[in-house]
Amino acid sequence: RRSGPRAQGVDPTKIQLPCARCKAILNVPHGLARFRCPQCDVDLAVDISKLQHFLAAAAPGPGFVPPPPPPAPPVPMPHMPFLPMMPPPPRMPMALPPEPPEEINEVAFDVEREEEEGDTVGETFMDYKPPKLSLGLPHPDPVVETSSLSAVQPPEPTYNLAIMDELDETRALSCLQIETIVYACQRHLHHLPTGARAGFFIGDGAGVGKGRTIAGLIWENWQQGRHKALWISIGSDLKYDARRDLDDVGAKCVQVHALNKLPYSKLDSKATGIADGVVFVTYSSLIASSEKGYSRLRQLVEWCGSEYDGLVVFDECHKAKNLIPEAGGQPTRTGKSVLEIQEMLPEARVVYCSATGASEPRNLGYMVRLGLWGDGTSFQSFHQFLGALEKGGVGALELVAMDMKARGMYVCRTLSYKGVDFDVVEAPLEDRMMNMYRKAAEFWAELRVELLSASEYYAEDKSNSAQIWRLYWASHQRFFRHMCMSAKVPAVVRLVKEALAEERCVVVGLQSTGEARTEEAITKYGVEMEDFISGPRELLLKLVEDNYPLPPKPDCSQQGEEKVTEVQRKRHYGPDVSLKGRVRKLAKMEDSDDGMDAHSPLESDHELTDSEEELHMCQICNTEEEKSLLLHCSNCATSVHPGCPIPPWTGTLTDDWLCYACKEIIEGYFKERDAYMAELSKRYDSAVDRKLKILEIIRALDLPNNPLDDIIDQLGGPENVAEITGRRGMLIRASDGKGVVYQARNTKEIALDMINMHEKQLFMDGEKFIAIISEAGSAGVSLHADRRVKNQRRRVHITLELPWSADRATQQFGRTHRSNQTSAPVYRILFTNLGGEKRFASIVAKRLESLGALTQGDRRAGPSLSAFNYDSSYGKKALTMMYRGIMEQDAFPVVPLGCSENQSSLQEFITRSKAALVAVGIIRDAVICIGKHGGKLTGRIVDSDMHDVARFLNRILGLAPNIQNRLFDLFTSILDVVIQNARSEGRLDSGIVDIKAKRVEMKEPPKTVHVDSLSGASTVLFTLTIDRGVTWESAKAILEERQKDGACSSNDGFYESRREWMGRRHFMLAFEGSTEGMYRVTRPAVGEASKEMPLAELEGKYKKASSADKTGEGWQEEYDVSSKQCMHGPKCRLGSDCTVGRRLQEINVLGGLILPVWGAVEKALNKQARLAHKRIRVVRLETTDDNHRIVGLVIPNTAVESVLEGLQWVQDIDE
Repeated sequence: RRSGPRAQGVDPTKIQLPCARCKAILNVPHGLARFRCPQCDVDLAVDISKLQHFLAAAAPGPGFVPPPPPPAPPVPMPHMPFLPMMPPPPRMPMALPPEPPEEINEVAFDVEREEEEGDTVGETFMDYKPPKLSLGLPHPDPVVETSSLSAVQPPEPTYNLAIMDELDETRALSCLQIETIVYACQRHLHHLPTGARAGFFIGDGAGVGKGRTIAGLIWENWQQGRHKALWISIGSDLKYDARRDLDDVGAKCVQVHALNKLPYSKLDSKATGIADGVVFVTYSSLIASSEKGYSRLRQLVEWCGSEYDGLVVFDECHKAKNLIPEAGGQPTRTGKSVLEIQEMLPEARVVYCSATGASEPRNLGYMVRLGLWGDGTSFQSFHQFLGALEKGGVGALELVAMDMKARGMYVCRTLSYKGVDFDVVEAPLEDRMMNMYRKAAEFWAELRVELLSASEYYAEDKSNSAQIWRLYWASHQRFFRHMCMSAKVPAVVRLVKEALAEERCVVVGLQSTGEARTEEAITKYGVEMEDFISGPRELLLKLVEDNYPLPPKPDCSQQGEEKVTEVQRKRHYGPDVSLKGRVRKLAKMEDSDDGMDAHSPLESDHELTDSEEELHMCQICNTEEEKSLLLHCSNCATSVHPGCPIPPWTGTLTDDWLCYACKEIIEGYFKERDAYMAELSKRYDSAVDRKLKILEIIRALDLPNNPLDDIIDQLGGPENVAEITGRRGMLIRASDGKGVVYQARNTKEIALDMINMHEKQLFMDGEKFIAIISEAGSAGVSLHADRRVKNQRRRVHITLELPWSADRATQQFGRTHRSNQTSAPVYRILFTNLGGEKRFASIVAKRLESLGALTQGDRRAGPSLSAFNYDSSYGKKALTMMYRGIMEQDAFPVVPLGCSENQSSLQEFITRSKAALVAVGIIRDAVICIGKHGGKLTGRIVDSDMHDVARFLNRILGLAPNIQNRLFDLFTSILDVVIQNARSEGRLDSGIVDIKAKRVEMKEPPKTVHVDSLSGASTVLFTLTIDRGVTWESAKAILEERQKDGACSSNDGFYESRREWMGRRHFMLAFEGSTEGMYRVTRPAVGEASKEMPLAELEGKYKKASSADKTGEGWQEEYDVSSKQCMHGPKCRLGSDCTVGRRLQEINVLGGLILPVWGAVEKALNKQARLAHKRIRVVRLETTDDNHRIVGLVIPNTAVESVLEGLQWVQDIDE
């Protein structure tokens, strides 16, 4: 084949390629991808993807010299711009090769990811003091506020306290508490557009002093002539704290009446006599009613009156948070009652009070007096408000908190955790406990199979099956949570003894006490037993005893006595009655029309004459005979002469005589029935035997005792341990040391409802140095080292059972860290090596270390528990991906723990995982295949289970520790991949993002775009210029300073990227951070990165810079170029809109009040073309010239005009 004409001056060091049009062989320099053919003048581009095919197709001759490597994509250099591509001439006969793939700049990817995640480094909390009030003394302990909230100023205080002079003398309230009272009273002077009085929300963290603040509010209203108040709280014990707080603020004349001690009659009646004062109500009392249907709620409303304008305080109001439940749930009675009393008392001065009341937007549903939705707002209903916040993501709730503070309806401070020590203590399962757990998991799997078989074989009522399985899985979950708790008992006892030896006192926190199992055991075995109750064993016994399917028990008690009577029919006159007899019977019935019965008891059969006897026909000889002379079959009513049957009947005439035919049939029937009944009895006895054998196996299982009783016993009994729980009785070691005895917790001197207060006092007085608290018994209780109490030892707070609810965790930790303490507590957070408990404990510890309460305005304050929120949209997606991998419908996105890349180890893991999921009921209809796929396990996972994370986490507790941990690790690994993908695609909700820069300045004066008519607070648009870069001189100075301090490691210094991009390398400064093996990175264009880089990644992507001069030139060049263009270069597809790696940026932030303008902002953002611009993003920054902190929504440059048009007016802020 003839080749095309060769170009003149062929250079063998270059690659020769044919022109796509004229076929001339052209010399293509390496690195050149676009050029013009010198012969036909057409513009060409190298198609790299086809180069290998072209070169392979060329037949090499004997003297063939392999061509040099194909040219790389063009590398733009400062001195060599891209060659321009001219439009192809119309005469070109064929399409040109496509453009080469875009070169990847992996450093730009890293920078983009860092910018997307934002900066979480630095102080998240700010020391707090009232910004606009100088009344009262400083708070006795350091108090902090999130930096987001601290960027917002409350309105000017205008309310003058009537009790201020008294407070100046008594010094009973701190400046923080006085500030709260002023703003609450000021807020109560306003009404919402709905006509109801505006309410106030105290969101201070646990231990700040909300109780005394409420007492001050009540005393202020009392002085204003409002002598009635409702104080609704979580437990009746807190009534005594309320009394103490009122006394402390000087309100000793204000009476406190416990509603649960009062009759259902009118409170202001002569019998009850409550004309004024504080009625203390628990949430359980609020929903109570008498047998006659008279409710406490109605009783309270009648006492207040429809014009009531006094206080209604919802203390610990998170109790009502489930007014608006998740989809499919039902609102709680408590939530509905809280809403109802607010509707019935529209003029009441409502105060919501909780450290965890606003942990989720959904939990705000009952706070109707805040005026965040409804008439006069951007949201017509709570559901519309909720939808906007959920769409806005994590940062939206921070904006709500900031809005509420700016409008003077919210305060939210928390105690500083400085001085608090945290220790995450691993309590791995001991060998005995590990074996116990493994055998228990195996037993539950076998019990499930047994119940499935018994349900199919024995149960006749299949409708009861669903109830059995609900009870089974509920018991399954409780059982293994109990096992996890029991595994930590040895560690708890050891830690308590260590603390006591160090002259400290201990508080052990748990959630459940196992009282229900104990009371059931006492009912069965009596009050004296050989050993403590095993909660897991009693739970299993109850499950099997009450729910094991049994067939109906056969009733054989009257089988022998009533064989005949069961099948006999009553005598009747059949066709054997003769005509004469029937006529006589009819005549006799007519004679009885006078009202007397034909067979009146006044007559007897003996008084009848022969002529009145009925005549019957013998069925054998067909002759007529008197009835009394014939035999009558009691079954078929046949009448015969005694001599007619063969053989003749020689016995006496009886009423239960049977003819020979019936006798033969009936005796055969009873024989069959006896056999059938014997089979039923055998079946029933077999089922009972199986049930008894299961119960014997349960009794033989090695299972742990009730942890609460076990701990108290090992620490010396009730004499040494103060128990503050909700249970009524306990098991204690007998005086002779043999066995245990059940006794009530209270005594004759102390009532049951006072026992927790008594135990608390013993602990605070130093008579007992160990306290065990449960959620039910300790709500609102103070156990800290209060300056006013005798027990001044430092508290060591040990968590035996960590609640999986973030709100409940905060409430428990707040028992020992409170205001006015002489020493901060030590937290010992225990975890086992099962499932996710270790990871959860670590997150909690870090969270507490950096924060305090979980739900302040900034939920990112420290590592948030939301990072542990597996039951999220990302968690659901990860679970679905894991299930599809296990069911071999898709490949795993990660390699499971313990598996290698080879298929056999992966298949072994899949097989084990399938068997495990079958055992816990997630894979259903399991079948072992035969034939081609012999031995393979198949089944199905129902759609509702595919994304039910809570069910997965609960069910895997019932697996052996090894496979349990492997499945959990796989799930969390996939979750990390899902979150990373969401982050890289710009879909991850990262909450508030800190913008750190060397220079942050206002480009122009801020503009007011909205003013709230009620509070006067405004919405402001800020336009700022930021410079994030670090010059070469500054970078050298940073490194020299570290070297001077001797803080450098061998890997510290300047680095350059291993790969070139567009003809140059990227440079950066790296030095070891807070953790060994992690490095802090500073780049020329964007400064210090928000995340530390692992050493492996650092050495994989970068190498130590060899020349200082070369590094300096490259650093400065990148610094200069980044002022005008992004890291993707001049050809970036997004053009000037792209800000990745750009040093100088202009950003617009909408700060101040956001909720009133939410609709306009959302509408404007929805019009944006870029996905990243459509998302609501909350940022936080601080100007460098005047330290002005700004928190608000980022408004893209392309959306500013649209936002302003939506708000309709703009006004420059007065200087």
